[in-house]
Amino acid sequence: MAAGSGHRSRLDNHSPEAGMDVCVETSAIIAVDLDGTLTPTDTLYESAVCLLRNNPANLLALPFWLLQGKAVLKSKIADRACLDVTTLPYNRHLIEWLQQQRAAGRKIVLTSATDRRLAQAVADHVGLFDVVLASDGTTNNKGVHKRAALDARYGAEGYDYAGNSAADIAVWAGARQAIVVNASATLARRAARIAPVAKIFPPQAITLTHWRRVFRLHQWLKNLLLFVPLLAAHQAGNVGALATLVLAFFAFSLCASAVYVANDILDLESDRKHPRKRLRPFASAAVPIKLGALLGPSLAAASMMLGTMVGSAFTRWLLFYFVLTCAYSLWLKRIALVDCLTLAALYTLRIVAGAAAVAISLSFWLLAFSIFIFLSLAFVKRYAELRVQASAGSGWAHGRGYAVSDVQFLQMLGVAASYAAVLVLALYLHGDTVATLYVQPELIWFAVPLMLFWVSWVWMKAHRGEMHDDPIVFAAKDRASLAVAALIALCFVLADHGIGG
Repeated sequence: MAAGSGHRSRLDNHSPEAGMDVCVETSAIIAVDLDGTLTPTDTLYESAVCLLRNNPANLLALPFWLLQGKAVLKSKIADRACLDVTTLPYNRHLIEWLQQQRAAGRKIVLTSATDRRLAQAVADHVGLFDVVLASDGTTNNKGVHKRAALDARYGAEGYDYAGNSAADIAVWAGARQAIVVNASATLARRAARIAPVAKIFPPQAITLTHWRRVFRLHQWLKNLLLFVPLLAAHQAGNVGALATLVLAFFAFSLCASAVYVANDILDLESDRKHPRKRLRPFASAAVPIKLGALLGPSLAAASMMLGTMVGSAFTRWLLFYFVLTCAYSLWLKRIALVDCLTLAALYTLRIVAGAAAVAISLSFWLLAFSIFIFLSLAFVKRYAELRVQASAGSGWAHGRGYAVSDVQFLQMLGVAASYAAVLVLALYLHGDTVATLYVQPELIWFAVPLMLFWVSWVWMKAHRGEMHDDPIVFAAKDRASLAVAALIALCFVLADHGIGG
């Protein structure tokens, strides 16, 4: 086309390098894409998450809406979703540059394939745009349709266009200059063959650290609870059982990661309002939501495959754990107190599943101790979150069923649960079973004051505002907690073998 040939004649001295600027006319319009450009996320996926979170039954309607066209799909979702655009991550460097261009007298247009209502809400929030062009329920404002709308309003080569995807090639073909945002080097080179590249805003690379945080590998420590029944039954030397539990460990870990991915996606809005959680990979859009939507089911399927290799009894508990965690992510975490009881149950389920994997009977004492100690840790988790919300000036914990004023009540419940756990341990040591299992059972009594110290230490750190969002992660890094764990283990080893035995 004639416009394309005109563009190519100006390419010789303008290779697509990051940060490069081409001399521009201040009268030229700047048209800016929304998804992946102004914001690194995709508002269609974000809106679909809101739709699913509010009413999962809407998921069944999505294919029927899509059959009517993408514009209809986006309109239907916009009718029912409640995406808060103020919480979305935005491309700060692009916005700062656009502010400079606007100050120089240039008009800026937001042109997006998203529904017009959502695009207008974004434009109102950002406060930079003179005009909004978006999908209207009939036409999907993307690719050639977006170019046609811009050409009709501003004429061919009457605008510079900022985009990020292969669909934007059609728009750059009609633009005076290209502004490449958050795109691969390959796409930047393709854009340069079509239009002079005025500026490049390079993408943020997905690093191993991002993937580690997506999988939440540090949370896999919790799945070591699967080995507790084997240790409690004094069968640590059973190599076959240990091998089975290693397989069970990875099955549970993959299942947990699948749920963490789903939970992080469903919790996008809440996480973005949290001082620390806003930096999570999905909340910050460092990892795209669509990758999470593929990753979650894949991890769950791999988990179940490993589970079947462990055995049917274990697989049933693994499936129950998965269903309960999904229920927690969708509903239960929003119900005060029920959320903490569910968390305690999920911890204890790991012990139950570990016993099922190696066909070991669980004692009442172990289950009772587990419920109380993990209930206390669940209250610590909520208490720490409310302390953060209070320091940020919030009255309620977003996405949770608690007011900030509940913080002292949760502290009271948590301390009571932790001391109940220690009491269960003391009563267990007083029973006849201990005498038959250990050579010198009286040595285990040293574990009681050690546990009293640790639960008090955890709550004191939480009271001081020094608690991590997850007390298990805190314990894994805290020197005092590690020392207490080592001393308690030493008590049990000495009691089992006897001093000098």
